[in-house]
Amino acid sequence: MKIVVLSGGRSTERNVSLSSGVKITNALRSKGYEVAYIDSFLGIDVKEDQIDSLFTTKPEDESNLIIDDKVLTDEKINALRTDGTIGLLGKNVLKVCEHADIVYLGLHGEDGENGKIQAVLDIYDIRYTGSGTLSSAISMDKKYSKEVFVQNKIKTAAFKVTKTSKITPDEIPFGFPMVVKPSNGGSSVGTHIINDDSELQAMVADALRFDSEALLEEYIKGREFSVAIVDGQVLPAIEIVVDTGWYDFQHKFTDNDVTHFVTPPEDLDEDIHLAMQELALKTFEALSMSSYGRIDFLLRDRDIYVMEGNTLPGMTPRSLMPREAEAAGIGYADLCEKIIKSKMRLYDESEK
Repeated sequence: MKIVVLSGGRSTERNVSLSSGVKITNALRSKGYEVAYIDSFLGIDVKEDQIDSLFTTKPEDESNLIIDDKVLTDEKINALRTDGTIGLLGKNVLKVCEHADIVYLGLHGEDGENGKIQAVLDIYDIRYTGSGTLSSAISMDKKYSKEVFVQNKIKTAAFKVTKTSKITPDEIPFGFPMVVKPSNGGSSVGTHIINDDSELQAMVADALRFDSEALLEEYIKGREFSVAIVDGQVLPAIEIVVDTGWYDFQHKFTDNDVTHFVTPPEDLDEDIHLAMQELALKTFEALSMSSYGRIDFLLRDRDIYVMEGNTLPGMTPRSLMPREAEAAGIGYADLCEKIIKSKMRLYDESEK
């Protein structure tokens, strides 16, 4: 089987994606698959008769998998291209993808998870991992995914959407502290905890740097968990505990020795753990996710709140889903293969 791993892209999570992409590529190559590793935004200079040579089992260099904690702006990402173009896909990306049996989407963030690249691949009849176009778009947009939660009676924090930073507390149906985040985004980029009126407009303005809408959310003080689902299997919950501050971009992806993970948590009541896994599956289905994904939770007392669904969970050395899979006896390479095989089976079943 020939596989293209797409990573990089043009979102604020570009550096995270590059790390995931290298790990995924080497894992699949270790399984004997012929894999072409491509930066979806930069593309590659290659002639038609040379494309097959890109598919190899030779490992990529993993010496620089540490993720830079600088958030890349559109301007900085666009400057990486030397031809002056800023389109979604770089040179020859689609041509290379057409030579593969399936594309493994190692992308994260807006243009990797919001349905755009999924729509392009659908148009060209190219198979890819993860959820489809509509599910990706809804899951990525926190406003629409919240509406789905409400309609399906899935408990979630109260919220308010704004397109302007000139918002006042009396327009918000809950009090301080509250959370603000870009409506479309991930890895906590542009996310802040707002403690009082004096911080409100400045922090909303910062969130709006990354999207045209910002989501204000009731602050739920509680324990933070995540549950992944792969090929119908609900993995053990993983808890995130941060010694200082909160689980922001730096805590997620840099080696700061302040974040601890436990899978499954020993002091979590079994009935709560099972309820969380059941709610993960219900949320997965409500968002029409397919093959695999991850659902994030907050637990306050015995109340479980769904935060969001992730259609392309991180696969970096510090990511949550690989740790959950390991706790369930699934190694990293086996997890990548499972993701490939589950989506291939869905494609085959849909074509019968």
